[in-house]
Amino acid sequence: MISVVILTKNEATDIEGAIRSVAFSDDVHVFDSMSTDGTQTVATSLGAHVHERAFDNYAAQRNASMMTPAFRHEWLLILDADERPTPELASEMLSAVVAQRPDVNAYRLRRHDYLWDTWLKHAQITPYYTRLIRRGYARYVRSVNEVLEVDGAILELKAPLNHYPFSKGISHWVAKHNTYSSMEAQLVASGAAVQKGSLRTALFDRDRAVRRAAQKALFFQLPLRPVLKWCYMMFVRGAVLDGYAGLTYATLQSVYEYLIVLKTRELRERTQA
Repeated sequence: MISVVILTKNEATDIEGAIRSVAFSDDVHVFDSMSTDGTQTVATSLGAHVHERAFDNYAAQRNASMMTPAFRHEWLLILDADERPTPELASEMLSAVVAQRPDVNAYRLRRHDYLWDTWLKHAQITPYYTRLIRRGYARYVRSVNEVLEVDGAILELKAPLNHYPFSKGISHWVAKHNTYSSMEAQLVASGAAVQKGSLRTALFDRDRAVRRAAQKALFFQLPLRPVLKWCYMMFVRGAVLDGYAGLTYATLQSVYEYLIVLKTRELRERTQA
């Protein structure tokens, strides 16, 4: 009923849990970016079909993962190795695809991010991610923090998709976001990150993903972004209610934002020199 593709790069720690969490599917694929830690061997031993492609950028890799494997089913669930569909979500997804609504080509899943054992219920900025798609009607754009564009209607499912971004430790998260910040800075410095900064779109567009992209483009134009982000997460979103985990996550996200600011300034100064 539903095929699954899991994107990996050195995910030997998490891939077993990811594959076992999609036991409801008879067609599980791992799309690997040339891992060197044995991810492919673990995945194969668990019955998954493994495909390899050298990584170039996030959108291109995800687009290739939707087109390269010979999937058995029309509907495809796209996962990262640190994500786990709950049994309730599995049941809800299967019911959704059985319904076969011809006007619907994708479903947004409500993701629950965890730091240590705490669900970041308030600190999490973006809870919905489009991950269940009808093949042939979706494509990723933007080379970092990629966005999935879908032809046709998108509905939202209620059961959670659990996400463990700190499963490999704080150091791994920091290293990963150091790379992300470099890529984001390049987009900001070039002007590409602010091209869709329409206030009207940010407030009123019917598509949640389009609104989010416009909001982010506007945010990149604000002064004191790291401080604003910390205050927004802590006191507007309510990260303070998530306790120490919420405080930690808000602070990490603000540091990430500050890295983008510093790297953008550095790139612009180099261009002007």
